[in-house]
Amino acid sequence: MTVYLKQSALIFGFTLLGEALSRLIPLPIPAAVYGLVLLFAALCLKIVKVEQISKVSDFLLTILPILFVSPAVNLLESWGILAPHILPIALIVVASTVLVFIVAGLISQALCRKERKDGSDS
Repeated sequence: MTVYLKQSALIFGFTLLGEALSRLIPLPIPAAVYGLVLLFAALCLKIVKVEQISKVSDFLLTILPILFVSPAVNLLESWGILAPHILPIALIVVASTVLVFIVAGLISQALCRKERKDGSDS
């Protein structure tokens, strides 16, 4: 039980730091993004080890679909406002999804090439 509390406190600590940065830096970036970037940086720099947050992060990933129920219901409640704009919204969603797939694929390929290159030099 204390493992979950420690891991939760660590993740919530980065969330709190993100909130603080959001208030200090006058950019239109959500506090959650700041927190995620800080946590990612801490993981990359080995300040935080994956094992220190793995159990709670696995749990959060497991319940992630449940967290989207409320926003989906809110969208349905706003159908009257959204309906006239459904085609542009759908096009934006499809285009941005394809763009994310392309960028993620290119980055993955570049990282794989770099890893193969670094491995063959050794």
